[in-house]
Amino acid sequence: MAESLKKKTVKGVAWTSLDQFAKLGFGFVIGVILARILSPSDYGLLAMIAVFNAIAFAFLDSGFGSALIRKPDLTENDNCTAFYFNIVAGVVLYGVIWLIAPWVSVFYDKPILTQLLRVEGLLLIISSFKIVQNTQLSRALNFKAKAIINVTSDVISGIIAVIAAYHGMGVWSLVLQHIASGVISLIMLWLFSPWRPRGKWDKRSFRYLWGYGSKLLASGLLDKIYGNIYPIIIGKFYSAADLGQYTRATHYAGMPSGILTGVLQKVTFPVLSHIQEDTERLGNSYRRMLRFTVFIVFPVMVGMAALAYPLVVALVTDKWAQCVPYLQIICLSSMWYPVHAINLNLLQVKGRSDLFLRLEIIKKALITVVIFVCVPFGIIGICYGAVFTSLACLAINTYYTGKLINVGFVRQMMDMTPTLLASLVMGAVVFFAVMPFDSNVVKLVIGIPLGMVVYLSIAKVFNMAELQEALDIIHRK
Repeated sequence: MAESLKKKTVKGVAWTSLDQFAKLGFGFVIGVILARILSPSDYGLLAMIAVFNAIAFAFLDSGFGSALIRKPDLTENDNCTAFYFNIVAGVVLYGVIWLIAPWVSVFYDKPILTQLLRVEGLLLIISSFKIVQNTQLSRALNFKAKAIINVTSDVISGIIAVIAAYHGMGVWSLVLQHIASGVISLIMLWLFSPWRPRGKWDKRSFRYLWGYGSKLLASGLLDKIYGNIYPIIIGKFYSAADLGQYTRATHYAGMPSGILTGVLQKVTFPVLSHIQEDTERLGNSYRRMLRFTVFIVFPVMVGMAALAYPLVVALVTDKWAQCVPYLQIICLSSMWYPVHAINLNLLQVKGRSDLFLRLEIIKKALITVVIFVCVPFGIIGICYGAVFTSLACLAINTYYTGKLINVGFVRQMMDMTPTLLASLVMGAVVFFAVMPFDSNVVKLVIGIPLGMVVYLSIAKVFNMAELQEALDIIHRK
């Protein structure tokens, strides 16, 4: 059992990593092309409506996906109940989006947002038909199929967006990309997943799904609202171009940390669910995942902060240079996101969605206070506020982790400190080493390999176990 689970974990991490890194690679290329063609205002307009779609998608899932993955004795009626609920919810939510779209335009004083929100909202109906198929693949740890589906949909939709942008469609090329990706992934999920709705709506199933998922829904709503609160404020009080610069910075900072967070959330939850009753084994597995996670993400984020200016200007021209200081600060916030993900996944694994919700309420109250303090200091102040809240929320998240498996804030920080110090040293070396060069391309060509050599050398000298673990995973390929 242990060996079988270990093999499934390695395969799951491998395929999900392939999925996420393929998204990173191709998405990065497509993003660079689109950013060179489109203006910061185009991205700012789409960011203005992001919160409304995010809230709607939280309602659409309602935590049912996690409930289906976790339930040991899953029945056909459980799946069908979730499936029928999602379809009805998707139609109702799209109706709400359609009705509020004009009000959103008035709030931002941007008439085009009415049409943008109504077309982008079609993703709600599209997605309502694939949530159960998606969770079925996750429950079976079939991450190979999910990787194929995600990569294919990203590649085709990205090409469509570039063609549309080249022909002058502006912000609509980004909307078209989202719609195309949703439709393609829907078709492929139904092809890959053998599940079809053959059961019926069951009140008992719904009570279980809602009982577990409603708390995740509440916490998810808080997370989506507050995850987009900064764009709402910037979009309201600053220009669409300013918001576009901010979202470009968060996009670049979020790519590596977001991809690794995605890997962790998709793999660790179903894997750790298999050992949820063995507290000692769960704690040991948790700490290994934590150390390996930060070993990968910390140097990437610190390195990006060190090379932010040459990276942005070389890739998307100096029309995006305003986002450089935002990117450098946000990297210091985003580097902790995967750690948040592991901590929160543990609460779901242990079935403590009540604690999950309680933590979200506490953290959002803190974020509200920080927002009021930082907004008068402009976008830079907002970015620094995000760093503070990320660290403060980490301390809050780890409180219950310590209670449940005796791996609290202090122990986690001790596990992460060697990697953090190695990453900071590497970042400082890279930052000062590339300063004498004028060419941004030369700075990148020198800085990236130099950072890798310095970081891996430190890991080798201090015999960091995560380095050997990474090498072992590579050798298994």
